[in-house]
Amino acid sequence: MLKNLILYGFTLAFLQLLIACGPAPDEPQAVQEDVGSASTETGGEQSAASEEAETLVVAFGDSLYAGYGLEPNEGFAPELQAALKADGKDVRVHNAGVSGDTTAAGLRRMDFVLDSLSRKPDLVILGLGGNDMLRGLKPSETRANLEAMIANLKDRDIPVMLTGMLAPPNLGAEFTKEFNVIYPALAKKYDIALYPFFMDGVVGKPDLFLPDGIHPTADGIDVIVGKIAPQVVAVLDDQPA
Repeated sequence: MLKNLILYGFTLAFLQLLIACGPAPDEPQAVQEDVGSASTETGGEQSAASEEAETLVVAFGDSLYAGYGLEPNEGFAPELQAALKADGKDVRVHNAGVSGDTTAAGLRRMDFVLDSLSRKPDLVILGLGGNDMLRGLKPSETRANLEAMIANLKDRDIPVMLTGMLAPPNLGAEFTKEFNVIYPALAKKYDIALYPFFMDGVVGKPDLFLPDGIHPTADGIDVIVGKIAPQVVAVLDDQPA
């Protein structure tokens, strides 16, 4: 997987629109929540379906999770839900992706998202940090925010799965080294599942990106989901009955 590092000049360009397409950094959080909700189904349908499903998974991330530029049924959350259902899981995947989110923004809204759900999730898939990297935020701050979110979920007795990001070499050897260890280090410390690089399988394949050259197409999302879904199934199967 780390062989993809040679393609990270492209990845840096890809990351630039994680912010450009999202809400402005100083936009009120309530507006960001509306953006996140608009990228899924209507609230009533989602709430009802969540109550009906045996398993509730929350996909908590940025524009990659939110389904930027795609039809409502083509984003990460609905496609993951479809894949899990095809595997025989009675599951609902709640889309809690907000375009432009940093780890700090995610930390601020996490309690609101969790408290707004009809019940406690069976799993939260956490994927933030790409925007921190682009903005040049200190990796120590990114790690602290992610750790606070993981600790919050642990305190709530909610299982967590991390999806990671990798920094391109042109950000500097020191930054890259410090950033790239964040996800495996936290996964090891808290004994949680880790999918090391969310964009594995699509980076370096222009046909799997929208015309902006940055966000995955529906086919790109299919590739991502195809790689992640088996690990999600394994995490769900490993939970106590």
